[in-house]
Amino acid sequence: MPRPSTKPLTFIDAFAGCGGLSLGLMQAGWVGRFAIERDKFAFATLKANLLAQETPHKYVWPRWLPKEPIGIVELLSKYQEQLKALAGTIDVLVGGPPCQGFSSAGRRKHDDPRNQLFSSYLNLVDVIKPKAVLIENVRGFTLDFNAGDEIKNFSQALKARLSDEYTVHEQLLDLSIFGVPQGRTRYFVLAFRSELDVPNPFEHLLNRLPSFLRSLRLTAPVSSAMAISDLEVGRAGKQPSKESKGFEEIRYAGPLTHYQKLMNAGCKIPTDLRLARHAEDISNRFKEIIEVSHAEGRLNTSISAEMRARYGLKKLALRVLDPDRPSPTITSMPDDLLHYSEPRTLTVRENARLQTFPDWYSFQGKYTTGGHLRKQEVPRFTQVANAVPPLVARAIGEVLTDLLKHSPTKAVKGRLEESSGLHSVQQRAELRA
Repeated sequence: MPRPSTKPLTFIDAFAGCGGLSLGLMQAGWVGRFAIERDKFAFATLKANLLAQETPHKYVWPRWLPKEPIGIVELLSKYQEQLKALAGTIDVLVGGPPCQGFSSAGRRKHDDPRNQLFSSYLNLVDVIKPKAVLIENVRGFTLDFNAGDEIKNFSQALKARLSDEYTVHEQLLDLSIFGVPQGRTRYFVLAFRSELDVPNPFEHLLNRLPSFLRSLRLTAPVSSAMAISDLEVGRAGKQPSKESKGFEEIRYAGPLTHYQKLMNAGCKIPTDLRLARHAEDISNRFKEIIEVSHAEGRLNTSISAEMRARYGLKKLALRVLDPDRPSPTITSMPDDLLHYSEPRTLTVRENARLQTFPDWYSFQGKYTTGGHLRKQEVPRFTQVANAVPPLVARAIGEVLTDLLKHSPTKAVKGRLEESSGLHSVQQRAELRA
């Protein structure tokens, strides 16, 4: 049997966002070659955390590619020769094409231009020819779109396009089983070049999950309170924001639970603790909604129609966190979730905790945006909401390391089996003699 390579595995992150997938793979010991991200705010977050001199995890960026925002279409047109030179040298191409057009939380549109970016991702697969492909997207990616007389299903199109050269595996995963303090179901594809003899990676992932959690001393599920109770204003108070004039932020007094200590490792004071400026009548309304939601047992679910009518609220998605369970899936709308005990929405850092970003990971750019800019900018709340939780990426990275380093090609496996069969024939002949 050939010895497994000791070289770290390499990846390129397409549609990298703020870097959750990259960070998790780097935590699993992988080397990131570069990331493709066109939004200036999300790329600024990547640069601050995964390209800075003092960061614990860092891309090994090629000289030919500027460290600046770039879209996948532009990358393919401007750097075709450099990308071709990488063919066969990258272990995994990872990424989650923008999900807004697929998401049931938004307006599902089969012809949303963002949906077409997954074709560009597959064009990049054709050029790079990685050993494996990892794609993450929302559950809606697997559902049919009615497009006039035609039904479009992007997951089926994806599998059909990959299956010529790759063996494709897919799985819907509830990420709370990984210790993510959030009920978040996502669609994953893992595809391996057809010549590789790789067992079902999702079976391997789920079988290995208990030992992964033990290695971090985590027990799933992790509740909202276990994730963010150290960030309560009632614990250490608040102070003027260090970066936003006219705002206040949570004063931090240290972690309380094991999960919080895990997230806070290597960081004294977390960033992104700025509080929303709620008017007094809004805070009073939130206080009553929180109290009634606790009394009615409507935590983690949308507030009642009666409560909406009472306050003239049109918003259907407003929910109060249940402190004893993982949170609902966080969204890019900062006012979708209310704190379980304090009359306020969550901070960027609290959302980041629910996504398993460590406290040293800081977010850049605007906090929020609105109007027509929502399609053009990716502010901090959106960056966090759209990310792959690093903890999940780390678990997948460790499993892929096992599979890619210990799986021979089918040709090699055939020769090994043939050789093994030959030995057993010889042994039987010797025994008969």
